[in-house]
Amino acid sequence: MNNPLGRPRSSQVDQAILQATLDLLAEIGYQSMSIEAIASRAGVGKTTIYRRYSSKEELVADAIENLREDVLIPDTGSFWGDMDIVIDNAATRIQSPLGRQTLALIISTASSNPQFAQVYWKKYTKPRRDAFAQVMERAKSRGEIQADANIDLIIDLVSGSIYYALVFKPTPEPLATYMRQTLELIIQGVGTN
Repeated sequence: MNNPLGRPRSSQVDQAILQATLDLLAEIGYQSMSIEAIASRAGVGKTTIYRRYSSKEELVADAIENLREDVLIPDTGSFWGDMDIVIDNAATRIQSPLGRQTLALIISTASSNPQFAQVYWKKYTKPRRDAFAQVMERAKSRGEIQADANIDLIIDLVSGSIYYALVFKPTPEPLATYMRQTLELIIQGVGTN
């Protein structure tokens, strides 16, 4: 009996494709790698990859996403209780050698390839920003932060400071401490009012 939907996808083939993509990213970089090279490394045909992914950008974003853990949205009942968990999880992922390498790849690739930037935004960045925003919205509803706080801007400032610290100026303190200090400064403000 024929399966009208075709053969089911093999998780082993999926993993081989994703691992080949990550290996080639590390070895030769995004610009130099091709679907042909990924297929060869994974031991599959190009058509197998094209059945799963519409573009190299989508494949790379999926491979990088495959390295990541699920988005955690803690609810301890307090803003700083939630944020300490979010910060510790983010710092642990980002500070690993693979995390730093991945971050550098994402920044360099996204800045030169708008299609990759868009796919990565949708698959990786936006879900994490949404989780951070949910924590911030709960803090607003509990009166822990100002009702008119600009959550998107707060997330931009925290994210930007993390990228700056990782890429340009390593912090003397652990990254989680630096992230918490940054967020405390944003939440407290620097005015004398």
